[in-house]
Amino acid sequence: MTTTSPQGRTELLRPDRTPVRVLVVDDEAPLAELLSMALRYEGWEVRSAGDGAGALRTARDFRPDAVVLDVMLPDMDGLAVLGRLRRELSDVPVLFLTARDSVEDRIAGLTAGGDDYVTKPFSLEEVVARLRGLIRRSGTASVRGESTLAVGDLVLDEDSHEVSRGDDSIHLTATEFELLRFLMRNPRRVLSKAQILDRVWNYDFGGQANVVELYISYLRKKIDAGRSPMIHTRRGAGYLIKPGE
Repeated sequence: MTTTSPQGRTELLRPDRTPVRVLVVDDEAPLAELLSMALRYEGWEVRSAGDGAGALRTARDFRPDAVVLDVMLPDMDGLAVLGRLRRELSDVPVLFLTARDSVEDRIAGLTAGGDDYVTKPFSLEEVVARLRGLIRRSGTASVRGESTLAVGDLVLDEDSHEVSRGDDSIHLTATEFELLRFLMRNPRRVLSKAQILDRVWNYDFGGQANVVELYISYLRKKIDAGRSPMIHTRRGAGYLIKPGE
């Protein structure tokens, strides 16, 4: 599935409308963090590991839709990690990162079950593009109209202003719609009252920030009533939306 991010890019979503999951495995912490930030900017959910054992543990828990895997790891090489990954996640696409560009090394990686490779140094744009291609080809992402936002079973059409959860249509006022749209454009991200006021109301209410609490309560009555909650409060931090349990 695809939809459009607030930055104007086409986002990939899983069939259940949750963000694509990517596991980044590299023992160079700054590089792993840089990659993770770039992938999160795409709207994807990212976890990282610094060695093979950590990668395998994280993969079992996280169940990623794609893996970025460094060939050279401190405890085992990437080919060994891939072999063990394939026993549990046989279809997950793997993009190798390698500092070695010989034909033999590339053949070894692809023969071991890797789906693609990028040679260090690389551009972040190239890694993202390669991952997008792998994820699309794997069938993880399917297509939805670009005007549609989806989080779990909650769907918002930015063109028609229609909102639904499951089979139920939900009527929202103009302000409720804008608030929900802002939350859904930032799934799983905690948004502060100040951020919400600035984006939805376009100015600072000062001492009247409780207007956010009021409209959050309105949304909860319409979105969450009788269903698994999607809108959550993080005390002292703000609000976020994520798929119901």
